[in-house]
Amino acid sequence: MRLMTFTAPTPAQALKAAQKECGEEALVVSTKQIRKKSLTQPALYEVVVAIEEKPEKGRERQPRNDRSDAGERKSPRKGAAASARDAEEVLVNISEAARQISEIASVTRQETPQNSRTARPKFEIEEEPLVTPAAVVKEMEELKAIKGELAKLADKVKLIQNMVWEEKRPPTNGAIPPEFAEIYRIAKQSGMDSAHLDEIMRLTLEHMPLQMRTSSETVRRYFRTLLRKMVPVRLERELVPPQKRIMMLVGPTGVGKTTTLAKLAARYAYLMEKKYKVGIITLDTYRIGAVEQLMQYAKMMRIGIEAVVDPPEFITALQTLQHMDIILIDTVGSSQYDKEKIDKLQQFLASNSDVGIDVSLVMGAPTKLEDLRAIYRNFSILGIDTLIFTKLDETRGFGNIFSLVYETEKPVSYLSVGQEVPDDLLRADSDYLVECLMEGRARKEPR
Repeated sequence: MRLMTFTAPTPAQALKAAQKECGEEALVVSTKQIRKKSLTQPALYEVVVAIEEKPEKGRERQPRNDRSDAGERKSPRKGAAASARDAEEVLVNISEAARQISEIASVTRQETPQNSRTARPKFEIEEEPLVTPAAVVKEMEELKAIKGELAKLADKVKLIQNMVWEEKRPPTNGAIPPEFAEIYRIAKQSGMDSAHLDEIMRLTLEHMPLQMRTSSETVRRYFRTLLRKMVPVRLERELVPPQKRIMMLVGPTGVGKTTTLAKLAARYAYLMEKKYKVGIITLDTYRIGAVEQLMQYAKMMRIGIEAVVDPPEFITALQTLQHMDIILIDTVGSSQYDKEKIDKLQQFLASNSDVGIDVSLVMGAPTKLEDLRAIYRNFSILGIDTLIFTKLDETRGFGNIFSLVYETEKPVSYLSVGQEVPDDLLRADSDYLVECLMEGRARKEPR
């Protein structure tokens, strides 16, 4: 067995030179970059191949020319000491060699004729298998083992680079594993309250089995499980006659209550398996544009709509639509600090306390956690039943949602991910929200 070295500006060219010089029976031992590309000279790659020496009538086969079109071949290495140095060089550069071998394999596949599915890769032997010496086999096994160890080491390095525990570590007695650093950073940057995040980390460290802390992937899965438990959701259940549902959407100005109501109306009337009879009541008579917009939606969907200005008219509108399966109530948007308007909404609810109106607080996902808390606190006098979050497509941080839901213990019913009616409305799903937080974006459709 003889080792031969070829160099060229690209791995593919060096591989072609080796194939031309040694034939297709040569075995690639290692590949590495020995010189990086600069402004004055090209890159230089080295390919080491092993060929089996076959005596020819009492004498060894003479080597071919020392030069090839694509690369330069170095002199064959001779002697046991040289072979040992070659093996050591292969092992020392094992990570780079593995990467370059993958690149060469990719180049070789690309250069295979596309019009023949049976075209075989270069260096593949068809007639008889190549007899590999025990030493080369041992080196290849060691290469695979070291590649596995390097993969684990790379994972550790990545985690250490993201480590922030020295500055923002939960109040625990024991040492913090570095595997938790990346998810801590992601959750912290998402806007989650520090106290909530530290509590999650404490629970994780207390209950997570030690054998699961071997990699960031297992830690991520466990962390996702805890996050899912932070977000209760209200499932969308089918109504069984004579059941009916009355939903009132409340919240601050500009969060998209009217658009969300139109999406819900279209969903219940046309998009669900069971089609429901839907009616709309609007209390938002302050904004002429909002009333006209909702009237237009109702006309397009052939849905009955009533506009009211005071509690007596509200009672009459509910009686008019009593034959409907679902009644959706749009309200005037008001600042969370406008106590007068919030009290007016409470009067509408109090006038029909025996009806059973489900109050959904609509809030924008890009809103800061402090403002979300203020909105919930001031609208809570209306008796909030569920939460609806809009504009998920306009933010990259979702930790504020997790913290608010964790504090209020109110379930999430729907999520809005855009302005399109009725498409951009999703039923609340804890897995989807966890994915939003970990990936830093909201998709239009859950997986």
